Formats: sequence, structure tokens, C-alpha cells
Amino acid sequence: MPSITRLCVFTGLAIVLTAAPAWAQAQELGLTIYSNADPMSFDPQQFIAQQRMGYNPQFASQVPGFGVVRDTRSLDLKQGANTASFTDVAQFIDPTTVTLTDLSVPAQAQDQLGVQVVEQQFLFDLVSPEKLLEKYLDQAVTVNVNLGNGQRESVTGTLLSSTQGRLVLKTDKGVRLLSNSGDVQLGEVPGGLITKPTLQWQLWAPNAGKRTVRTSYQTDGITWRADYNLVVNQDDTQADLGAWVTIMNLSGASFPQAKLKLIAGDVQRIQQQPMYARQMQMAAAMDGAAPAGFEEKAFFEYHMYTLPRKTTIVQNSTQQLALFPTKRGVKVEKVLVYYGLPSDARYWVFPNPQQDRNLGTQSSKKVDVYMRFANREDNNLGIPLPRGKVRVFKADQPKPNAAGELQPETLEFIGEDLIDHTAKNETVLVKVGQSFDVTGERTQTDFKANYAQHWIEESVKITVRNAKDKAQKVIVRETLFRWVNWELIKKSDEFEKIDSRTIHFEVEVPAEGEKTVQYTVRYTW
Repeated sequence: MPSITRLCVFTGLAIVLTAAPAWAQAQELGLTIYSNADPMSFDPQQFIAQQRMGYNPQFASQVPGFGVVRDTRSLDLKQGANTASFTDVAQFIDPTTVTLTDLSVPAQAQDQLGVQVVEQQFLFDLVSPEKLLEKYLDQAVTVNVNLGNGQRESVTGTLLSSTQGRLVLKTDKGVRLLSNSGDVQLGEVPGGLITKPTLQWQLWAPNAGKRTVRTSYQTDGITWRADYNLVVNQDDTQADLGAWVTIMNLSGASFPQAKLKLIAGDVQRIQQQPMYARQMQMAAAMDGAAPAGFEEKAFFEYHMYTLPRKTTIVQNSTQQLALFPTKRGVKVEKVLVYYGLPSDARYWVFPNPQQDRNLGTQSSKKVDVYMRFANREDNNLGIPLPRGKVRVFKADQPKPNAAGELQPETLEFIGEDLIDHTAKNETVLVKVGQSFDVTGERTQTDFKANYAQHWIEESVKITVRNAKDKAQKVIVRETLFRWVNWELIKKSDEFEKIDSRTIHFEVEVPAEGEKTVQYTVRYTW
């Protein structure tokens, strides 16, 4: 009696298929994840939105990163030719990166005594309603058609075509074109169908017996990014720094109890031209324990972060892991920077001196606010910080209630910024916003030029006003943009030369007062 398979044309397939024989379960699984995610533009929520609009099987090529999977398994081989099917590989594996090492023999004896790969196939034509119906072309099928009011009609015929849910059947009464109403009854399940991506190898074993082999391969569709939380105390002098690693796995495979490593740094990899839309599905996958974070070490020209415990990376999910335990008592400094020169004059590079006296005469009034701290061991840090987004919060102590009781301290968000890969002993500068009470004004007070004698003299006055009831330190930043040869011939305050065209005046603005900086610069060519 042949078995009957029922197939709903549009609502999906309800069938159990037997896959090709698999290897033994993995004895050890390792996963190293590389990321080239831009913290400014990469957001897993984009992939969620894309998936809601429809599944696209090539979305993994858009994920900014990749993984290297190392899988150790045992094989029971006969002497000579063997076939092994590995069904747990990632859907977006790059088959050209697959390697096999026979761990049962010494490394120097691999060529003589080790298992050899003779041929490899990557089978990715997975079963689907469309694939299943293709197997029944020119065969008899039965379609149960809904006529409405609870009535159904069974139509039996030879399947001539199946396209986008529309079936063409040749029946005793002629050709019938059936739409998406009803379901389809099929005969025996045909062979040659697979339910998982399968890596099939033709192996040669010099001797029969059990072998322990390690395979490794690259896969697309997996990446990670770093997120930092900087919690500043009430007087802006100390902060606690915590860090999360967010892993997004769209590779088409889960990695149970894997040894996880992350690589931070700009690793070069040839990228194919993007062609398809992004998508993802997010699920929670948090570890309930509170173990230590990743262990960091230098690796080539990059940095490697190794999780000291095993973890499960679930497919179609994002999950967060602590990058390192929260660093307490980090000394920080609030820095106010006034950059009054308009943006159209800040970064211009000219083949000749800029002689337009009106360029740069407009004034920006905003004063930028930064949090600055040193990434040093004597500041409770001194660790390489991967590129990521820093969110800054500030502690707020509410006033006592009517009974004089202290209220619980709260945290309020005050801004966020991006940092690049930051080595230890470097200074971290995080822009959090612009000051409400401290403002600036930049004015060109004089402009002289003698183009025949090749010189320009420009005088500038910068005024910073402080409406706060406490004095504020402000860095006045100036770009000497007109030409490469310059000299300050007059100045009201001492300055620091930052680079060939940038100077800083660090001044203190009194409470509810103002501070004026003036200088005259002479350009020659």
C-alpha cells in the first residue's frame, strides 16, 4: 500500500524525510567569529525588518562578518574507499575553505597513514514544496479543491506543471488549471531529497578502523559587535565601564557547546558584490550564570578574545555575552570644546593660499561635550577595546522626600558615540552632545593682505560664555586653514599645537561670566 503525502499548496509541506547518513556527533566544536561591522550602520534590527518582508536565501552575504568552524568527530571507516555525509554544516558554508585533518596519526604521517579526501560535494538543494512537486512531474497526483460552503472536489490527473502555487493537471476530462485552494496528495516520497545542507566526501583510508578527524571551514552569515556602557558619577570624575558582545547568527546552523573566540581588528577579506536584501530573526539566548568575561591576547596584528567556557550559538538569533567584567572607578574628565570655525572652512586643502577674506567669517555657537579617559592599567583599564558604540549614563541623586529619606539613585542617558579599535595606553574621547549653558562666538576682527609680497594677516576674537554657577574649562579649537606656512604674531593666551594646522587654547571660563581669546596669524607663501 503506497504511502500518501499531503501537500498544502500555499501553507507549506507536512512531511518527514530521511536524510543521508551523518557522522557521529561532534566531540568538540570550536567557532571563531570575525567582524567588519560598522557600529554606525550595522544594526541587527535591519535584518529583522527584512525577514518580516519575506525570506531571501541569499541574505547571509550581506552580514558584515564570517565565522571559522572547527568540528572534531569520529569516523568508523573500512579500508579503501568510503563515503561520509556531514549534515550539520552551516547553510552558508564556503566549500572551498573546507579542510580535514586526521588526528589519529601524527602530523608528519598524514600523507602516508592519514585519511585522504578524494572528492567533495556540497549538497544544498533542500526539500521544499516546489522541489517536491518537481519530482512528481508526469506522475499522478490528487488535488482536493475547496468549493466553498464546506464542499470539496477531488481532482486526479497527471501533473504537467507547477509554478507559483498553480498546478496544471491532465485529467480524463481534459487539462485542469488549479489555483491555491486545497491541498495535494502525492505518492511515495521520492529519493534524492535532503532536509539539511550536506557536505559529502569520498574518503580513502589506508586501514580500517575508527578515526578522529577535525574539519574546519568558513561560513557567511555570522558576525559580532561591541557595545559599551559608561556610567558616570555625579561630579563627572569617575565612571564604571561595562561591555557587551552581541553575536548575530544567520549562518543556517547552530553551534552547541562551542569554544568561542572573537577576532578584533581589520582583517582583509575579498568581498563579493552585494546583491540581496538583509534579513534575520532574533531570539533571546542569554546565559543565566555570571562567569568571567572573555580572555584577551594579542594574535598576529589583531586581538583575540576567548570565552573561558563553552556556549551555544543558536541559529537565527542574537545573543549578548559580557566582553569583560565591569571596570569600576575609572577616572574620567568632562571636556568642553568650542570649535567656532564653520565646517566649510575646517578641512579645505588648497593648491594655493586661500585669499577669500569672507571665508570662515561665519560662527558656530555650539560647544561640544566629551567624556575623556585613559585606557591604562593605573586607571583600572589597560585592555584593548574593540570598535563599537559607547552609551553614556549619569547617576542622578533625587532630593530627599518629605520625610527626609534619601531616594534611590537613578541613571539617565546623556549621549552616545562610536570608538574605533583602541589599544591600551591610548586616550578614549566620547562625544556625548552639546552644552546648553556654555556657548561661543568667533569673530574676524581684522584682515590684511599684500598679495604682491605674499602674505596675509588675520585677527580673530573668540568669546566663550558660561551661564553655569561654576567655572568651566573649555578647549578652544582653531584651524589655521588659509595656508601651510603660518605664525601667530599676537596672542592673548598660550596655545598647544596639535598638528600642522590645528591649535588649542585651554581656558577657564568663570561662573556666569565669559572668557575672550584673541590672536593674529600671519600666513606667508
